[in-house]
Amino acid sequence: MRWKGRRQSSNVEDRRGQTGGGPGIGRGGGRIRIPMGRQLGTRRGGGISGIVMLVILFFVLKACGIDPLQILAGGGNAPRVDAPRQTAPQTTTRSDDQMKQFVSVVLAETEDVWNGIFKAEGFNYREPALVLFSAQVQSACGYASAASGPFYCPGDQKVYIDLSFYDQLSRQFGASGDFAQAYVLAHEVGHHAQNLIGVLPEFNRMRQSMSKTEANQMSIRVELQADCFAGIWAHYTAQKGLLEKGDLEEALNAAHQIGDDTLQRRTQGFVVPDSFNHGTSKQRATWFRHGLESGKLTACDTFNNPV
Repeated sequence: MRWKGRRQSSNVEDRRGQTGGGPGIGRGGGRIRIPMGRQLGTRRGGGISGIVMLVILFFVLKACGIDPLQILAGGGNAPRVDAPRQTAPQTTTRSDDQMKQFVSVVLAETEDVWNGIFKAEGFNYREPALVLFSAQVQSACGYASAASGPFYCPGDQKVYIDLSFYDQLSRQFGASGDFAQAYVLAHEVGHHAQNLIGVLPEFNRMRQSMSKTEANQMSIRVELQADCFAGIWAHYTAQKGLLEKGDLEEALNAAHQIGDDTLQRRTQGFVVPDSFNHGTSKQRATWFRHGLESGKLTACDTFNNPV
């Protein structure tokens, strides 16, 4: 990816070298994260019809001159979580500096794409913050360690990542390359877009009355839509001429390597389909490609189409 020399987002909070304090109380919905090779906590909700109708309502309200983002955003008023106390200063290597620059550029590119998409639909896009942390962090969704992997918190509308995850992505998951790394970040920003149009708030509400199996099935549709949204970002990034040879293959390989079936085979030697909550390798790569090839939100309707 041709990222050097491009605009870096100002929406980056560097909390590396800080302590996360004690466990926090989650607010504004659970964390939405990249799987790390083990099953996520069970989520409860109920049926997909509510989310399907919510997405339809988003565009109906727009046609009527009503701003649904103000109605559906959800989690935007979560109490502020102060940054953890600074402990001993952390020595930052040149590699760390370069990685921070890279994710700052990727975040800026997602801002450009989603600002454009929302503006075309007549809305303002509220840009998420990206929080860099090391070892542990506290968010409006509660306390998390680096073992949780990258995640999005609807409660404070921030994406969290320990940059050491990218080493794990390459070594443990077999997904190397800067565009594989960019895909991970674009996926989490995709969750932010879902939060703004009301998909995540509705999911958090519905899962309270779902069985474990129903919640997993709904979670798959939510995650695949975020993959598709990441593909939309890749579509417009390619139009800018920022992609290099092999970049798309890196992203598709990353989507494949973190599919539920591939992760379960790697970590436990067998798969349990009822426990899937992000989608299979084939599903994740397929929905990323849907967004990549079309560049359209309508191509990402995982709630009204077979997955």
